[in-house]
Amino acid sequence: MHTPRIHALAIASIFVGLLAADPAWAGYAKVAQSDWQQSATGLPTYVNMYAYVPSTVASKPSVVVYCHHCSGDAASSHSSMASLEKIADTNGFIIIYPEATGENCWDAGSVRSLKHGGGGDTGAVVQMVKYALSKYSGDAGRVYVAGDSSGGIMTEALLGVYPDVFMAGVSIMGVPCGCWGDGYNDVTGKPSSGTGQWSGTCAGGTVVKTAAQWGDLVRSYFPGYTGHRPRLQHWHGASDTTLNYKNVAEDIKEWTNLLALSETPSGTEQNTPKSGTTHQFWKNSCYTVYETFVLANTGHAVSLDGPTLAAYFGIDKVGSGDPETAACPGAVPGGGTGAGGAGGAIGSGGATGGGRDAGTPGSGDASGTGGRSSTDGAQAGGATGSGGAAGSGGGGAPTTGGKTGAGGGAGGGGAVGGSTAAGGTPGGSGGVEATSSVGSGGSTGKGGDVSGGTHGSGGASGEAGTSGGGSTAPRTNGGSSGCAIGGHSRSAGAALLLLAIMLVLRPQRRRPRN
Repeated sequence: MHTPRIHALAIASIFVGLLAADPAWAGYAKVAQSDWQQSATGLPTYVNMYAYVPSTVASKPSVVVYCHHCSGDAASSHSSMASLEKIADTNGFIIIYPEATGENCWDAGSVRSLKHGGGGDTGAVVQMVKYALSKYSGDAGRVYVAGDSSGGIMTEALLGVYPDVFMAGVSIMGVPCGCWGDGYNDVTGKPSSGTGQWSGTCAGGTVVKTAAQWGDLVRSYFPGYTGHRPRLQHWHGASDTTLNYKNVAEDIKEWTNLLALSETPSGTEQNTPKSGTTHQFWKNSCYTVYETFVLANTGHAVSLDGPTLAAYFGIDKVGSGDPETAACPGAVPGGGTGAGGAGGAIGSGGATGGGRDAGTPGSGDASGTGGRSSTDGAQAGGATGSGGAAGSGGGGAPTTGGKTGAGGGAGGGGAVGGSTAAGGTPGGSGGVEATSSVGSGGSTGKGGDVSGGTHGSGGASGEAGTSGGGSTAPRTNGGSSGCAIGGHSRSAGAALLLLAIMLVLRPQRRRPRN
């Protein structure tokens, strides 16, 4: 065989190997701790990062974090969010699945996790977000978080402790930010031990505060922050005793205070979006920033699907922007060229102009377009303006004030986003930790009796669950130690392979005999 043909065959073999070995092109994969943690300190070693990256990543992708329930893992979240991943394939956003490996629940109650920049589990998730924003040139003004049960608790902790990082969240069967710190058992341990990372008082619904007390507690986690506060949806079953339904009333007091709203809702709808559901919502001057959905005759088994989450975050359409940002120009990150928050001038006369931390030191964005500022070193998203003065009244709603009082929860209920999971039978005073995997099918995931301090497996379908037409087993497209690299195209590799094959098959010109 001629030497050129040998070379061509070698080239073809290399490209075949690359096409077969590349973990990405797209998919679900684990990201090595050394990659996402980088130089960060104080982060727990048991927390892992998994991510779903579509084959074609948007030029400035949104980032969605989904946190699993007690005794859950990234694989169960990945399986239950198959419908969200299909939307990501079309619209190009990144999904992060954090995992508390071998732990009972998420740490949303320790001093370290409830302190901005303090590390802990919340700090680890924020570090994952920073990594994804940096690696994929993501939109720091469009970072979202959701989760069920312990993941719902973690969602509210992340929104409260890191309001400069997250734009919005969906708490499914969660509790108010800071509630989990009351009587918190700060002991890590495997789910079988049932002792670690649990707050019996909060789970039982016995932590009661005024609206002002809740608001002041959350503000103490990030002293001096006066910027935009994330919007929130809270979904809960009216018969939930595992994470008691009483927590909904406390949640209303907390978030209406943080968002400077009256405890009286702007409106109430029955049987929305499905029969048996009571929907209450609170609007500020330009947008609905807090909502509760209470499902009657439903315990700890509320399920949602990917399309519901995508619609709330505004990532369900190609090229769409954050809906709150669009509705409130200049008041939130990327909302136009309006004024920044009061007192937001930094540097040489430049205002933050709509940057996330309007009113606090840190990088902002020019003329209020794109990105958010971040006092903890997150993506800055742009340079500060050089000539603009800080505007008044922008930069988000005030974070002080709000009425105190009882604040009632809504009644009613019913299945939402698919059939609710049965979740097993109640056990003891704590009920059953039988959370449903959050797919449109709503089958149950991990469960277990919390009254005896254990979280065994329960529910109908195990951790993989069903996911509304998606696969019932975790998909493995993607490598085990690295995340997919956005922007690659399979056609590019195929073209190179085709070129190599053409070189192999090209007729060789024979040399004339001497």
